[in-house]
Amino acid sequence: MFLTSLKTELQAIAIPPLLFFEPTFENFTLIQERSDYFKHALNSVATSFGGTAIAMALAIPAAYAMATAPGRWTKDLLLWMLSTKMLPAVGVLMPIYLIVQKLGLLDTRLALAVIFAMVNLPIVVWMLFSYFREIPAEVVEASRIDCRRTRDTIRHVVVPLGWGGIASTALLSVVLCWNEAFWSINLTAADAGTLAALVASFSSPEGLFWAKVSAVSVLACAPIMVLGWFCQKQLVQGLTFGAVK
Repeated sequence: MFLTSLKTELQAIAIPPLLFFEPTFENFTLIQERSDYFKHALNSVATSFGGTAIAMALAIPAAYAMATAPGRWTKDLLLWMLSTKMLPAVGVLMPIYLIVQKLGLLDTRLALAVIFAMVNLPIVVWMLFSYFREIPAEVVEASRIDCRRTRDTIRHVVVPLGWGGIASTALLSVVLCWNEAFWSINLTAADAGTLAALVASFSSPEGLFWAKVSAVSVLACAPIMVLGWFCQKQLVQGLTFGAVK
């Protein structure tokens, strides 16, 4: 994809593919001339981190309650939450579109952030539930004696002990929100369009311009890849949380 982004359109569709060519950056220049890349990137950052913040705020107490005080229906509830991910997004597009329109939130970051949070909430709850179950029950019980309120237990005991799992879950949520294209394309226009919508805008009735699509795809992938590199420690710590040392 990166090599194709450095080719002209004729070079990009050449058969057999060209491995040796004179690179050009004209595709990247045309992208910025045609659309505001930095505006779309800012929208992606705002909706991804905003959606993750909302999802984590709802998922941490929910996962804590189900992990430390499971009830008769806890397993069924978790399975039901996971089953909602099997629903095709297009099946609920019309009602959600009408709700967002009625609230006057079409083409806004707030609407996208809330929808991203709800879409990823089942996965976030499941991951945090598995991490919180690894915290020794004795530690949680002792903390309830020292902490008067449940939120104090979560804040001072559960979050510090499960920080690795929380960080890796948040990173995964950011990646999922960043890559979400369906809702971005259908609920945004000029103001709140994300990088996923920017990539989709380079398709046309005449076909795909592979060099330009590759260039804008590189620009869309680069920020989240850099974030992943910087967060490797938290991601590995979260994936191995609770493992036998």
